[in-house]
Amino acid sequence: MKYLHAMVRVRDLDASMAFYRDALGLVETRRKDYPQGRFTLVYLSAPENPEIEIELTYNYDDEDYGGARNFGHLAFAVDDIYALCRRMQSKGIVISRPPRDGHMAFVRSPDGISIELLQKGGALPPQEPWVSMPNTGNW
Repeated sequence: MKYLHAMVRVRDLDASMAFYRDALGLVETRRKDYPQGRFTLVYLSAPENPEIEIELTYNYDDEDYGGARNFGHLAFAVDDIYALCRRMQSKGIVISRPPRDGHMAFVRSPDGISIELLQKGGALPPQEPWVSMPNTGNW
């Protein structure tokens, strides 16, 4: 058995690419359009392990996917949690659970998917503004 990917349905492909690729830093590995089936699949991976992918499924027709809380979350180990959270904030993304401990943070995708960010190699020393920043919404 070989683990292939996790799939999440997205409502706005452009907003999702801005989140997953531009803000989070994933790399698009391939894309398949199925106009006859009215959907597009976009595969993304983290630069350090491109063999593990996230499949974004964009259905052309509008559909209510619910609150997405039942999905759980995706998790990524990051080189500098503070730098990534700053970058994501600069792109308008709310840090739902700030990295107050220098180790863990949560953000949400445009479709409400919870994304856990974990500092590689142990926690960084706590620093402002993160230490004083409260949680925002659900994570």
